Amino acid sequence: MLRWYFKINLLARILAGLALGVVAGLLFGPSIQWIAPLGNVFVRSLKMIVMPVVLFTLVVGADTQVRPYGVGSWGRTRRSARTGWGRRGAPVCAPLAFYMITTAFAVTLGLVMGNLFSPGKGLELAGTASGLDEGLKRPSLVETLVEIVPENPFNAIVSGGMLPTIFFALLFGMGVAYLKESEDEERREAAGVVFKFFQGGAEVMYKVVGWILQYAPVGVFALIAVVFGKEGAQALGPLGLVALAVYCALVLHMALIYGGLLALFRVDPLRFFSKAKDATVTAFVTRSSGGTLPVSLNLAETRMGVSKGVYSFTLPLGATINMDGTAIYQGVCAVFIGFAIGSPLDFGQQSTVVATALLASIGTAGVPGAGAIMLLMVLNSVGLDVEPGTKVAMAYAMIFGIDALLDMGRTALNVTGDLAVTCAVAKTEGEMDENFWKAETPGTKAAKRA
Repeated sequence: MLRWYFKINLLARILAGLALGVVAGLLFGPSIQWIAPLGNVFVRSLKMIVMPVVLFTLVVGADTQVRPYGVGSWGRTRRSARTGWGRRGAPVCAPLAFYMITTAFAVTLGLVMGNLFSPGKGLELAGTASGLDEGLKRPSLVETLVEIVPENPFNAIVSGGMLPTIFFALLFGMGVAYLKESEDEERREAAGVVFKFFQGGAEVMYKVVGWILQYAPVGVFALIAVVFGKEGAQALGPLGLVALAVYCALVLHMALIYGGLLALFRVDPLRFFSKAKDATVTAFVTRSSGGTLPVSLNLAETRMGVSKGVYSFTLPLGATINMDGTAIYQGVCAVFIGFAIGSPLDFGQQSTVVATALLASIGTAGVPGAGAIMLLMVLNSVGLDVEPGTKVAMAYAMIFGIDALLDMGRTALNVTGDLAVTCAVAKTEGEMDENFWKAETPGTKAAKRA
């Protein structure tokens, strides 16, 4: 039985769990409540891994992003010296800045679309009260910004303080990266040992996350069955609105942000989207930025005329930290959960969502199931704790049930964004062959090379 279960694709199992949960909830109604513990185990498992994942992956992620710049290099990397990129003196932090700026726009757009569509409004999920339901005082935006800096980082980790933990992990990772480049051999060795520890911890957490995701179909079935047992068929409408809001935001971001970025650097947006379609479709089908990377690398060289010195840096970097599609998903879903539990997010909380998504994008993109885990982080940062049996947990379960469907769109956007930023950087550096973009001979030079 277990062999048969594990042979089936995880996406298919999760979707089957969603469908069976809906059917079971509608058939048995409130009497299906007895199955709730199976869902609670899944929720507790996800909460168990959030803080270790944040700590280990962000320390490693910060080191990975900072170390290439080298100590005292003032924004240039050794990679520049090896490939020739940056010979004009342009800082290679440009792609990192582009990625962070587009991610900030993405999560803001997700919040705007979430408020516009208002998915979950009037749903009034039945469940035990959460902290927000009890009317606790919500911190102001200024208080939230001040509290990003932890008085005691260990206390922040233990208590689940998300933004302080992210801040400390990034700062710690930067310190490790700095010492690994030290001229003092003893310091270099010590920093290397520390990095290896966190790198090993990150790899262990990747494996644990994979194990928990294998249980996801059972957890989703139980959680969805309880939701539909209590709420009935009316729960279907808000889920449809969530999907509609996410995909509308994805299309707008691709057209306005990426199209605008390309137009700003005099790259034809329509021709770009035509050239990038193979990578976009591959990402949509596979739901993997890393898995699509070989396709993106090939397109950058053979269809877009970008030099290897640029795309060999920007595309792997984008696959690591560019999470525009995930940021949109988080914005819409956070708004949905706020409406679903009867506590819409105020301006300060929505600003916190932007900050959390932006900071977390540095290290958690490589985590299996990154979207769902980052959503937990975002919810925690605004006081929406996903505790078993609460309204927040029920709303989160509804999102997790359709997560795979949303993941296809957000991954496609992420990969397209990697290529858009790569073209913008190549254009500014004069590292793009303009012959590839002539209307009369698209790809001709690449064919001659082949």
